[in-house]
Amino acid sequence: MSKETISTPNAPAALGPYSQAIRLGNLVFTAGQGPIDPATQKIVAGGIVEQTTRVMENLKAILEAAGTTLEKSVKASVFLKDLNDFQAMNAVYAKYMAPAGVAPPARTTVQAARLPGDILVEIDVIAEG
Repeated sequence: MSKETISTPNAPAALGPYSQAIRLGNLVFTAGQGPIDPATQKIVAGGIVEQTTRVMENLKAILEAAGTTLEKSVKASVFLKDLNDFQAMNAVYAKYMAPAGVAPPARTTVQAARLPGDILVEIDVIAEG
């Protein structure tokens, strides 16, 4: 099986030697997405709600470029700067990942000592593609 690189201008450009996502077989693996506005390549203003919303929009754009959707996610990893932000992050996450009738993916959530750019949240997913 060969891997295929997935890339879209509708999500932040990779800032290092990594891809926005990789397809291997019928799975799509995204890179961790932070709250970076793809138009400006800058961290969005605001708190955990605004940052989580941007992260989810970035993931949505990448998965759409791969021909799949957030609803087909099977695994998510969430990295929070502060676990006290869990409930607010989870409320936004649920709107994207668990709308009515959709089984949410398995998920791991951890507090990270420090995230790039001192962002509040980073999320990656694996989706059926």
